[in-house]
Amino acid sequence: MRHGMKKLKLNRTASHRKAMFANMSVALIKHEQIVTTLPKAKALRRVVDKLITLGKKGGLSNYRKLIAEMRDETYAKKVLEVLAERYKDRNGGYTRVLKAGFRYGDAAPMAVIELVDRDVTAKGQDSGPVEVSDDLPLTAEAPVAKEEKKEKAPAKKETKAAAVKEEKKETKKPAAKKAPAEKKEDK
Repeated sequence: MRHGMKKLKLNRTASHRKAMFANMSVALIKHEQIVTTLPKAKALRRVVDKLITLGKKGGLSNYRKLIAEMRDETYAKKVLEVLAERYKDRNGGYTRVLKAGFRYGDAAPMAVIELVDRDVTAKGQDSGPVEVSDDLPLTAEAPVAKEEKKEKAPAKKETKAAAVKEEKKETKKPAAKKAPAEKKEDK
C-alpha cells in the first residue's frame, strides 16, 4: 500500500530534502527559471506552487510562513509583492516543467522549471528585487581607495614576474649580440 508516500524521497534525508527545496525555491523565485534533474523539478513544482498560493493570501502570518519555508526574507517579500500580483487571476499552475534531454556525465534526465509568465530579465540576476534610490550620496574617496589597492596588489606580482623576465632577457641578449660580432671578426 502507498500510505504516507505523498512526497518523493529523492534518496535524501528529510532535513536534506527540506534544505534543498528551500534553496531551490529561492533560486527559482530569484531567476524565475532554473535547470535541474527531472525528478527534482517535479517535486519542486509542488513546493513553489504552495509558496505562491501563500503569497496570494497575503498577511503577516503567511509572510512569516514564507520566510520559515524559504529562509530568505528578500524573496519572501518578492513572492508577496510581485508574484502575488502577477498570478492574482490564476488558480494554481504557476510553474512549468520542460524536459531538457539527458546530462552528459550520468545520463540523468534534465528539466527546465520556470514560472509561467516569467520576467525574462530576472534570469542571471544576482541582486534581489530591492531598488536602489539615486538619493544616496556618493563620495569620491571610496573609489580612489579601491583603485589604489588594486594598483598595489598587481604591482607586486608584476615586479616579481618582470624581474624574472628581465633576468632571462639579459642572459639571452648578450649571448645573441656577441655571437654575430664574433662571426664578423673571424671573417
